[in-house]
Amino acid sequence: MRKIKFLILAIFIMIGCKNSKDNSMSAKSEVKQIKKDSGYASVNGLEMYYEIHGEGMPLVLIHGGGSTIQTSFGKILPLLAQNYKVIAVELQAHGHTSDRNSPESFEQDADDVAGLMQYLKISKASFLGFSNGGNTAMQIAIRHSTLADKLVIISSFYKREGMIPGFFEGMQQATLENMPALLKTYYLQINNDQEGLQRMFNKDRERMLNFKDWKDEDLTSIKNPSLIICGDKDVVTREHTVKMSQIIPNAQLLILPGTHGSFIGEVCSIEEGSKIPEATVTMIKEFLNK
Repeated sequence: MRKIKFLILAIFIMIGCKNSKDNSMSAKSEVKQIKKDSGYASVNGLEMYYEIHGEGMPLVLIHGGGSTIQTSFGKILPLLAQNYKVIAVELQAHGHTSDRNSPESFEQDADDVAGLMQYLKISKASFLGFSNGGNTAMQIAIRHSTLADKLVIISSFYKREGMIPGFFEGMQQATLENMPALLKTYYLQINNDQEGLQRMFNKDRERMLNFKDWKDEDLTSIKNPSLIICGDKDVVTREHTVKMSQIIPNAQLLILPGTHGSFIGEVCSIEEGSKIPEATVTMIKEFLNK
């Protein structure tokens, strides 16, 4: 069983699905009730899907690997949209967004999101990235510094040593069968394309297997006020998260009780009845509003 858990972690950086389908669908319905706008932008060879919720300061949400807007942010998006103009995106091969004949990379994802911001005529925004989305958010600050205001980096890493022991070893044997069932369900509800699901899985897996450590200087170059968050039982180690908060010059650290994604209500790790996601949003808002 432990090996299987590592295989699941390998691609999606998650502890595993614990919720019922009913709970996941409830979260999806909650987001739909406040949906303001959605569309596609032609960006770097993609038809890139986005949603806009709420009004105010722009805040871009970037989902995790193997995920969609709903699976990563279905719980907290409505709360954030009460105070901000939330632009939620779906990256290459994920959710509604098309694929292209090239591998995934965090650098390319950052360029894609920057292209979407240009399409939407948004010159500056704050970025909240979860898991692999946090890597993308950091690359936005590194590669497109004038576009970024503040960063909220949740459960992300910049060196391979930052992942729990066994992560990369387990990834070597990961297959689509190990993908959490809810993530497959959400993808197939959007795209009834089993081959597309397999391609997304393969590209997510290869990106992680081929990941090369970033230099400390890459993080030092991030001058944006940054809130670095992880769970006390996360897939990214607490020690690595502390190190990131020390290297990024203008960073604050927040370690919360919970597993990977549980403290923001991610669909595979949300704990029914927990108020921690609401508390997390309160702390994020306080940071963004300073």
